[in-house]
Amino acid sequence: MKSFMPRIEITLSQIQDNARVLTELYGKKGISLMGVTKAVLGEPSIVRAMIEGGVKFIADSRIENIQKMKDAGITTQFVLLRTPLSHAESVVKYADISLNTEIETLKKLSYYATMNSKIHQVIIMVELGDLREGVLPCDLSQFVRKTLSLHYIKIVGIGCNLACYGGVKPDTRNMQKLSELVDSIEKEFHIDLEIISGGNSANYEWYKSDQDIGRINSLRLGESILLGCETQNREAIPDLHTHAFQLIAEVIESKKKPSLPSGEICQDAFGNTPTIQDRGIHQRVIIALGRQDIQLSSLKSKNKLEMLGSSSDHIILDGKNNNLQVGDEVTFDMNYCGLLAAMTSPFIRKKFVNLNELAAA
Repeated sequence: MKSFMPRIEITLSQIQDNARVLTELYGKKGISLMGVTKAVLGEPSIVRAMIEGGVKFIADSRIENIQKMKDAGITTQFVLLRTPLSHAESVVKYADISLNTEIETLKKLSYYATMNSKIHQVIIMVELGDLREGVLPCDLSQFVRKTLSLHYIKIVGIGCNLACYGGVKPDTRNMQKLSELVDSIEKEFHIDLEIISGGNSANYEWYKSDQDIGRINSLRLGESILLGCETQNREAIPDLHTHAFQLIAEVIESKKKPSLPSGEICQDAFGNTPTIQDRGIHQRVIIALGRQDIQLSSLKSKNKLEMLGSSSDHIILDGKNNNLQVGDEVTFDMNYCGLLAAMTSPFIRKKFVNLNELAAA
């Protein structure tokens, strides 16, 4: 019986292998890992694969995903990567640690933590140039002082985020700056910070090239574990699997047609005026995926098919010499953006490989 279409086939053993290799690699210099699960909606089977691979913390940006993982019986330290003020009660209830940059949010967390007599741990994020979230270094001391005054809030770490919004790469300079800030805060307030979170999957090149990692002892890794690559240049990391997620779609039309539309050209369904190359009469293949599921630019055809374009519900391919027929399958690799979209789409089924083996581990 044919599997549901379209679908993502997820090889759990490869995710577990990637987590193990990265845990051992970074562990050589005393860095532990947080496995970031936001791209896979906190899918419990994938989370278990990360944990079996040695990941000590699970981090997600949605409290709903953390709740789902806990409801599935996963026991680990959960870290919330994004802390909306309106979710403060749920954050205290479900997350062990949260990343924070606003005193008003911390006050709300303190309120609910006090009501529940539950210590909530926080990592304060500092701005080191990427201009996403973070307290400015010049304001960090005062921010820490105010945070320490809050009941049932415990500062367990300092962190930074790079190579996300601004594309600023982690390097010796900004990692050293983070270490210096940690030393300064510990000395000024006579506290010991357990977690110094230096960044994410973009930190691989810094780690490989810098012998002195300073105070950095934690990284938040999603793409490296899931797709096997670093994120400065999207190069594969040695010994990692890069095909743990395969997107498979069904051919729903395969016909020889002209390559140029006929008639007066206006805007397409998305407000663009198409410019289309004349290829003469050729085999045009349509598959059951569209922009509602995933962006064309995030896909790479395993069948080496050229992607001509897409609409809401269809992707059009140049069939060339592949002789694809209706009902055949076409397989794609995805980048991180594609994985995020495809895992979120309710119209793409998720099929797990090695599920029984992992459950028995």
